[in-house]
Amino acid sequence: MRTRVPPAIRLHRRAVLAGLAGAVLAAPYLASAQTAGRPPIPLALRAKPVRRTLSPNGPDSEIWTLEPETAGDQLALRRGDILALTFHNDLTVPAVLNWHGLDGVADAEPLLARAPVPPGGREAITLPLLHAGTLMCDARLLGDGQTRATAALALRVGDDGLVADRDEILLIEDWRLRGDGNTTAAGAPSDSAPPIYTINGRPARDIAVRPNERARLRFINGCQRNVIALKIENHDVRIMTIDGRPAEPFLARDGQLILAPGTRIDTIIDATSASGSTARIDIHDGTATLSLAKIITSGEPVRAAPLPPAALVASGLPEQIDLRSALRVGLSLDRAADKNWITPMQFTPTAAPAFRVKRNRAVVLALTNRTTITATFHLHGHHFRLLDRLDDGWKPFWLDTLAVGPGQTHRIAFKAETAGRWLMESMAADWSTPRLIHHYVVE
Repeated sequence: MRTRVPPAIRLHRRAVLAGLAGAVLAAPYLASAQTAGRPPIPLALRAKPVRRTLSPNGPDSEIWTLEPETAGDQLALRRGDILALTFHNDLTVPAVLNWHGLDGVADAEPLLARAPVPPGGREAITLPLLHAGTLMCDARLLGDGQTRATAALALRVGDDGLVADRDEILLIEDWRLRGDGNTTAAGAPSDSAPPIYTINGRPARDIAVRPNERARLRFINGCQRNVIALKIENHDVRIMTIDGRPAEPFLARDGQLILAPGTRIDTIIDATSASGSTARIDIHDGTATLSLAKIITSGEPVRAAPLPPAALVASGLPEQIDLRSALRVGLSLDRAADKNWITPMQFTPTAAPAFRVKRNRAVVLALTNRTTITATFHLHGHHFRLLDRLDDGWKPFWLDTLAVGPGQTHRIAFKAETAGRWLMESMAADWSTPRLIHHYVVE
């Protein structure tokens, strides 16, 4: 299936860059949690089968989830916390945790530092949370063609200086059902039935706000393969962070965002509508538009007037990247052009890396998609800048996920600050195509 820009949603250039970075048209950790007086925070995550209603009036469907073992487990975390994480695998297949936004923690790298956990097994790992931001974790890396589709998990790491009255995560996921009403995993052939979308695991969501209240809405594309476009009606939508790092704040044109799979965009919305008003949040995936959520304004005003526009907060990432001595590498994002891209099940830690680079040297990657389908690229370990065409500047935000349209080449740059072995992922925006991985080494 060819991914195209949704015709029902016309996107301003900067809105497109915010989500796809042009595709479809850390602060150093200075002290441990112990020295800051904070003990490690225990968090038990369990991958397990559950039954859930995915569509209005639809039957319960079996999915595989990744979720806290108990409802009281803490998911609202702070920069500088250390997680004492335990992962239990109650699935019938091996699984490994895969993180979006957990820069600089080489010990957490799936398949390179962490072996898959067998069915019925468990592992324990200590994770320092080096940066504030919106993270996503899933157990899908080995999930292509498995019995069920697996849900993602969102984590909020606070203390980035951005203040709001309300802070909500909106995790959007897609599902495809088999004839028996249960889900099927991506990476395997599927029929032509349209996908089902959920938000925070449910078919729809109401977001209640009061007049003049400031809401931070963290939109996450947790879809298996799909690029999605969102439109938030009747509100100014100010983009504040992308992929867990602060951006130069700007308004999304007409309240529109585009998110590749794994992309996280944090927005600020000030509820300036009158009490009793409702605004829809619509989703478009290139084939259809549907209403996913509503912002409902009611009650007495929180304050006499809206707050002034939110300002830029520090990203903790280098302000400049010296590209004069950068290592320059060309990468084709499809296996037909580069046989070194392999499926996660075929990967071995002894495989040759795509490149090696000395620590603190700049890297410029030219990412080329020679196919007719949009491809999503995800870089582990470091955030990157999207370069201008002549490498004479970069966009005013950092990314860890980028979609590259058919026949396009994008250049990205990052400073290889953290030693270790790190994965790279590539996925075509088609349900049945496999996830591919490669890796690089920072010495």
